[in-house]
Amino acid sequence: MAFGNGSSVTEFILLGLTDQPDRQLPLFFLFLVMYMVTQLGNLSLITLIGLNSHLHTPMYFFLLNLSFIDICYSSVFTPKMLMNFLSKKNIISYMGCMTQFSFFCFFIISECYVLTSMAYDRYVAICNPLLYNAAMSPKVCSSLMLGSYLMAFSGSMAHTGCLLRLTFCDANTINHYFCDVFPLLQLSCTSTHVNELVVFIVAGINIIVPFLTIFVSYGFILSSILHISSTEGRSKAFSTCSSHIIAVCLFFGSGAFMYLQPSSGSMDVGKISSLFYTNVVPMMNPLIYSLRNKDVKLALRKTLSRRNL
Repeated sequence: MAFGNGSSVTEFILLGLTDQPDRQLPLFFLFLVMYMVTQLGNLSLITLIGLNSHLHTPMYFFLLNLSFIDICYSSVFTPKMLMNFLSKKNIISYMGCMTQFSFFCFFIISECYVLTSMAYDRYVAICNPLLYNAAMSPKVCSSLMLGSYLMAFSGSMAHTGCLLRLTFCDANTINHYFCDVFPLLQLSCTSTHVNELVVFIVAGINIIVPFLTIFVSYGFILSSILHISSTEGRSKAFSTCSSHIIAVCLFFGSGAFMYLQPSSGSMDVGKISSLFYTNVVPMMNPLIYSLRNKDVKLALRKTLSRRNL
């Protein structure tokens, strides 16, 4: 059965993280625990923000969206990966593969721009506190989120549209644990030069532009912090910013390492890099951005005390 793009392939085989049977079960339980922690942490954060009015601020509005994205994002590929650990043959249909890749692109690009919006929020709060209410009004926050999702949608459509034009003849074994662009490009029996150019341009825009924006924002933030006379104030600001910077570097660094390289790069190295931004970062975000935050701890105590009444 052939598809409209001329491919004779109707399904793909995912090689996964390892081909050694004795490692499959331990990896299944490891990633199951990580997935449960990710879902529980982000759902708890969304619930706390929704139930506590003092968290209805721009910072937590972006954090709520980040948690929502991480829940959806990790669910795009983790359940399938867990099933594959328990299956002898890891099969995904052609359309299932394209759909998985499309949603993956949408959510990962969305996360790039939400992280950028969060950095801008911190920049305004620290560098221009008197203008904060006007600069971060509900209309501005909604516009930033709408822009994030529109950029994600356009990037996802560009990537997926270019993949659908390729022809896959006989090779159907993907050297990855989910349908990603470079492993798919290596299987194509037609020219992939246009695809590689689109990947470089779209990934470059959606990784480099947000990262530079965050970098510049934190440059101004650092300058402002150094002018704070209070040692306690500087320490508090540094603590908040350092957590964000670590998470941003982990997310953007692993993404840049994976996508800003030729498609002929090592897929085994790419798998390891992918694990950081597909599994580790969504799990760490609730810890990095909220659980060390006094406002969230206060909201948690209030919520628990209401339940005990």
